[in-house]
Amino acid sequence: MPLAEYKKKRKFSKTPEPKPQKASRTGALHFVVQKHDASRLHYDFRLELDGVLKSWAVPKGPSLNPADKRLAMEVEDHPYSYKDFEGVIPEGEYGAGDVIVWDEGLYTSSETADPKESREKLRQGYGEGELKFVLLGKKLQGGFALVKIRNQKGGKDNAWLLIKEKDKYASAKDVTKDTKSVKTGKKLPRDSKRP
Repeated sequence: MPLAEYKKKRKFSKTPEPKPQKASRTGALHFVVQKHDASRLHYDFRLELDGVLKSWAVPKGPSLNPADKRLAMEVEDHPYSYKDFEGVIPEGEYGAGDVIVWDEGLYTSSETADPKESREKLRQGYGEGELKFVLLGKKLQGGFALVKIRNQKGGKDNAWLLIKEKDKYASAKDVTKDTKSVKTGKKLPRDSKRP
C-alpha cells in the first residue's frame, strides 16, 4: 500500500491530518506547497501523481531564481486529500506544529499539457530521478525541475534539488517573503508576530 508509511507515522485519534486514502482521479494534476513550522521551519512541496501526493521537504522553500538549487528531501507519500490541510499537528505527534497552504494550483509535464501523456512523462521522470514540470500556482509559476542527487556513500537515497527553469517567471525576488496562506489568508504564528 503506497500510504503505509504515512499511516505508520500518525495516530489519527490525535492528529487532524486526513486518514490515508488513495484517490483515483483523471484530468488536471494538482500541486500544493505547505509551510510547516515543525521542529524546523520548512516547506512541504507536493505533486499529485498516481492517486497520492509525492512529497519533499524543502528547508529554505522554493525559489524563483534559476541560480538557486534548493535541497528537497523526499518524504513519504501523502493522501491526495492532504492538499487542503491547514491546521495544527499536536505536540507529541509526528510533524507537530502549524501548517498553512502557502501555494497551490495545477501542474503538467514540461513536455505536454495533455493529462494522460503528462502523467506518463511525470511517472517516467520520477522513476529516472529527473522530474520537469510547469506550475500554474498563485505564487509559483512556470518551469521547475526536481533532480535526484545520486548517493555515492551508501546513505539515504532521498535527496533531490528543486530548481527554477529560466523562463519569463524567473526572478531574483524572494517569493518566501509572501507568508500568507493562499486558501485562508492566515499566517503561521511565527510570521504573524513580524511587521
